[in-house]
Amino acid sequence: MFRTAELGHKVSREDFEAVAGPLRIELLELQQNLRKADFKVILVFAGVDGAGKAASMNLINEWMDPRWIVTRAYKTPSDEERERPEYWRFWRDLPPKGMIGLFLSSWYSDPILGRVHHLSDPIEFTRRLDRIAKFEQTLADDGALILKFWMHMSKDVQTSRLKKLEKKGVEAPSVLKARWDNLTHYEDFIGAAEKTIMRTSTGMAPWTIVEGTDARYRSLTVLTRLRDALRDRLAGRQACERSEPAVRTAPETGAETTLVEGVRSVLDALDMRSPMDRKEYSERLQDARARLKKLFIKARDRKITTVMLFEGWDAAGKGGAIRRLVSALDARDWQVIPIAAPTEEEKAQHYLWRFWRHLPRAGRLIVFDRSWYGRVLVERVEGFARDEEWRRAYAEINDFEDQLVEHGVVLLKYWLHITEDEQLRRFELRAESPFKSWKLTDEDWRNREKWPLYDAAVNDMVEQTSPHQAPWVLVEGNDKRFARVKVIETLCDHLEAALARKAGADKSKKKK
Repeated sequence: MFRTAELGHKVSREDFEAVAGPLRIELLELQQNLRKADFKVILVFAGVDGAGKAASMNLINEWMDPRWIVTRAYKTPSDEERERPEYWRFWRDLPPKGMIGLFLSSWYSDPILGRVHHLSDPIEFTRRLDRIAKFEQTLADDGALILKFWMHMSKDVQTSRLKKLEKKGVEAPSVLKARWDNLTHYEDFIGAAEKTIMRTSTGMAPWTIVEGTDARYRSLTVLTRLRDALRDRLAGRQACERSEPAVRTAPETGAETTLVEGVRSVLDALDMRSPMDRKEYSERLQDARARLKKLFIKARDRKITTVMLFEGWDAAGKGGAIRRLVSALDARDWQVIPIAAPTEEEKAQHYLWRFWRHLPRAGRLIVFDRSWYGRVLVERVEGFARDEEWRRAYAEINDFEDQLVEHGVVLLKYWLHITEDEQLRRFELRAESPFKSWKLTDEDWRNREKWPLYDAAVNDMVEQTSPHQAPWVLVEGNDKRFARVKVIETLCDHLEAALARKAGADKSKKKK
């Protein structure tokens, strides 16, 4: 695979200087055009030691305007990063649309080094590469232009370079020792690199193998590849903008967006006759809150993170359920994130970005009042997302939640359900109450008119995003007392299960 990067390519100083000026001017012009575009550019640099990864990133910052470039080079994860899923730090650092992101030692580094040093087996290595491919596909589907450069040198060239560095004494002894140690694993590294490139080089996120021996050849290869990709994407995007309508309209009500007549939705199967009298409610709520407090303290001390999300019909009682839940806990340990229409900053990112950035540290609890499911609910029904966008969101969401659960997060997803008649009754009560009338908006009435469309969307959501490790909890909400108790008791059950798993894992570690 790397033979073409061991041919000794060279570019003379004269040839380099002849093209450098015009190339730099064009890159700057393309960067200014990119600032007005609706996509981001992501450049990933990986490869052998000394092949010019950092030098290439520095050159891009030198030739282009660094104010519109995000540059990130990753080291061993900090405590803050280890307490969150692996990809949290990468999502956090993604550039907004219109900017360029340069990434070194990124999502490829740990999987490759783990395989090289035999910390993972081939099956685990393949699984991690597939996760990378999903991550990059998610970004590319959102419009990101992804370019990946594998910087290569032969073992002989690398050995010669290290000897020169050692003789000159320009490298710190510890750094030089680490490079010599890496060189002893060269064949393993190349084998892992070949598997990585074959598994993750796609039409949406291709690898370019760059011979890194000659600095001028390497620089021109990277910069012309970037120029050509920017030129092509900007030209294609402009053509697309001229052909697309300026305003996106909501989908028309039709058979394709509603359940087939005579087929019940998952919500129809709920028994909405679940009354709870005040005495039973008071007793069970008190017991559940006391139980929750004890369990959460144990979970907090064991560094178990809890992520909860609430979806449901307008006036279904999400706010009341959330208040009774969190008020049983120490306010320093939890946070409620209300989700509304995205801000301008959030619109410049993938829709999952704003949820990744809010993930808490270990042992904390976070509640999303509305969530990432807006993509397959309100954005689907109201036409804010194109068909291909909300349809692929099911797989994107499942992958996101799988990463949370894999990291040990207790994830609970609640849909609070009420009937149409109950919603109408609550709307009318809100309209009459001076303390609640502010909750009722014209949008609530408009959403009510689209009940069948939302019903179909909820049915698809539960069907497509309810795997064993992250199932939906459907809450019968016509009786608010019943709903509040069910929400807290369900959380308690999940915390108990998580604590048991943690205890079992700790025992297994001790035996080993």
